[in-house]
Amino acid sequence: MEQTPLTRRTDDANADSVDRRIDRRTVLGAGVTATIAAAGMLVPGGEAAAAPDAADHSRRPQPIPPGELDALTIPEIQRRFRSRRLTAVALTHAYLQRIESVDPLVGAVILVNPAAPHQAAESDRRRACGRSLGALDGIPVLLKDNIDTAFLQTTAGSRALLGMPPVHDAFIVTQLRRAGAVILGKANLSEWANFRADFATGGWSGVGGQTNNPYVLDRNPSGSSSGPAAGVAAALAQVAVGTETNGSIVSPSGQCGVVGMKPTLGIASRTGIVPISVEQDTAGPIARHVVDAAIVLAALRGADRRDTPTLHVPRSLPRDLAGALDGASLRDRRIGVWRQAGIDAGTDRVVQHAVDVLTSSGATVIEVEVDAGESGNLSFTALKSEFVRDLEAYLRTRPRQERTLQQLVDFNAADPVELSRFDQNLFLTCLAAPPAGAKSIVAARKQAKALARAALDGLLHTHRLDAVMAPSNSPAWRTTYGTGDDFKIGSSGAAAVAGYPDLSVPAGYVGALPVGVNFIGGRWQDAKILQIGAAFEAAARARTAPRFLPSIG
Repeated sequence: MEQTPLTRRTDDANADSVDRRIDRRTVLGAGVTATIAAAGMLVPGGEAAAAPDAADHSRRPQPIPPGELDALTIPEIQRRFRSRRLTAVALTHAYLQRIESVDPLVGAVILVNPAAPHQAAESDRRRACGRSLGALDGIPVLLKDNIDTAFLQTTAGSRALLGMPPVHDAFIVTQLRRAGAVILGKANLSEWANFRADFATGGWSGVGGQTNNPYVLDRNPSGSSSGPAAGVAAALAQVAVGTETNGSIVSPSGQCGVVGMKPTLGIASRTGIVPISVEQDTAGPIARHVVDAAIVLAALRGADRRDTPTLHVPRSLPRDLAGALDGASLRDRRIGVWRQAGIDAGTDRVVQHAVDVLTSSGATVIEVEVDAGESGNLSFTALKSEFVRDLEAYLRTRPRQERTLQQLVDFNAADPVELSRFDQNLFLTCLAAPPAGAKSIVAARKQAKALARAALDGLLHTHRLDAVMAPSNSPAWRTTYGTGDDFKIGSSGAAAVAGYPDLSVPAGYVGALPVGVNFIGGRWQDAKILQIGAAFEAAARARTAPRFLPSIG
């Protein structure tokens, strides 16, 4: 397991210096142990657990076996909360123990939040007084470490951002807190959301080291939401929040055998998230169950005057996305299947099985190809310019940090860790790119979006489709450095550039390695895509918990 430095003062907003020699695993272990000790004062039988009915021993919460953690859904957890068979403190304690025992293998969690036990206890007190905040109240959530969390380190994986945490929450973190979520900690990612080098390695960052795939530990989790996907797969949290510009939620979700939802751009605010480009970036949920993803996405939703697209979410999109899943069925659905056949035989078999699940469940399947022309190349041209504009605007919101991309390049060149695994040639390319406001860049972005939307809208309309299904990924490759990731299959591009919803759901395995399928829909059709994903999940029953195999042949 990679041993990589991290600041010791991960929760101190007033730290004046950073000890970059402290080992990340040592700090994380100490942090988890201390946090568990704090939680231990509030475990079942303590003040928070006893508040509903201290004398009723038959209703005292029971310990949660690891296998049961993996299978629990948020609705089932809430039922146990209400019946006093479980408390938020006990659930949080179980996940903290799981991080302590399992994360040394996976490397998904950069830091734990020392306030998590307190947040859980507050949830139990609210519930005891009949003031529950809803379905997410008391649920432990991991946040990708490019999402600002007040007074907790937010680094995008870069050592340049260590030592002075943000003083404000991202808008979506405020939304999660309002919903009563327990902010369990921060999860590793591909550094700078995989936008530093052309041949970067998924799941590696200078702060967090290498995140491993929980199914086979020498295989890659993909990225850039590597820690959220691997952490949820390993049952280190109930749910997580990742971010995506193109594939960064759905690809690691497929590769790590979990559910990942990239929503329509505008449902979740980007304020307070380290950006690549506001033209494509969005946050979204990662979970082991579609219903949990729906609950998290509903909590993230909110109108943010600092992020204009959030002001235009139609009223037709249900507020209760989990409730919209009731009675979800594949019967009479029309699903376009974009196979990408012939690239990987194992993936072909998984896709065929997914098609069989659809047809046996009453869906009509139409073979399609998604062809967005030059949309991907035009988008990448625009992203290189938009990245400089949007990243530097974000950096100006952070206290005492490098404020320009050039300063980050200089920091990396002088740092002993940052360039130890791969270079920063994409940063250099971005520095040489035209300004984001240049006519050529504005035109490239406009054409990229138009091509992507035309490709998807055309298929959906012409064939009267409810969704397009395609493979999320091929089997995970061995993690290596210097040559980059070995992507063979992906289907995220058109939806990412168009800003349309894209949901990855576990579909099967090639040997021990998970493969997911994406369900892609039209703009603002997030509820429909979640319904289709939930019905497929129930019919396929594809997911099994990881076994943390060291390697396979």
